[in-house]
Amino acid sequence: MRKHWCRICGYVYDPDEGDPGNGAPPGTLFEDLPDDWVCPKCGASKRYFSPMEPDECAKTT
Repeated sequence: MRKHWCRICGYVYDPDEGDPGNGAPPGTLFEDLPDDWVCPKCGASKRYFSPMEPDECAKTT
């Protein structure tokens, strides 16, 4: 599962963790988040997120 990062604040959405506080249980793919989902850190919309390459993901663990 591919992680996505917020280009505004740097928050990393990890589908393995999801965003339970905002209705996205663990295992929720970024593409499956509702259109009105926003970054829990800065409030940016999904359009401000970019997919991370596997080598970039290793740096966040």
